[in-house]
Amino acid sequence: MREKLQLYLVTEESVPLDKLLYIVEEGIKGGVTAVQLREKSTEGKVFFEKAVKLKELTQRYKVPLFINDRVDIALAVNADGVHVGQDDLPLEQVRKIVPPSMLVGISARTIEEAIAAEKGGANYIGVGSVFPTSTKDDAKVLPPGGLEKIIQSVSIPVVAIGGIKLDNVTAIRDLDIAGVAIVSEIMKAKSPLDAASTLRKVLRGEKS
Repeated sequence: MREKLQLYLVTEESVPLDKLLYIVEEGIKGGVTAVQLREKSTEGKVFFEKAVKLKELTQRYKVPLFINDRVDIALAVNADGVHVGQDDLPLEQVRKIVPPSMLVGISARTIEEAIAAEKGGANYIGVGSVFPTSTKDDAKVLPPGGLEKIIQSVSIPVVAIGGIKLDNVTAIRDLDIAGVAIVSEIMKAKSPLDAASTLRKVLRGEKS
């Protein structure tokens, strides 16, 4: 499970489908280990169509696809997982709806939320925002030491998220995280393949 979460790409909603598929495929070639389709304001039909195409792509490379928030779309495309926030459908209800084989992740920014997530059957938690970020308007940066305390409070995998880039990932690399969630550093890179490859090397402690 942990190895699937090492380099977790979260997509950017504004990217057209053709470009989205290109970026994701290049990212996977560079070392992305999981993909989350995140669409906050897209109509259901368009979200579904994107999800179908992404599922075809990720399945070809044997990389898990997570759907953000929309449990119905995750089920409709037979996604590998779904990721929900604290204000979305409650975790216990998600677990009742999805098959046991579907991975469920949930966002957490406090020890209490993290412990509740583990008790509620989450497979992993996304913890952040680790650094300031422009891709999520309501994201609050964790207090100093917050990520470490949450990691210590649970036994399920923790994925760090929020403002993580090549120039700051080394600050959290040595913590006991399963991986990092990346948006802009890959989605807006001139070469998504090179960006993903470099991030993987840095996460492994290799020279980029």
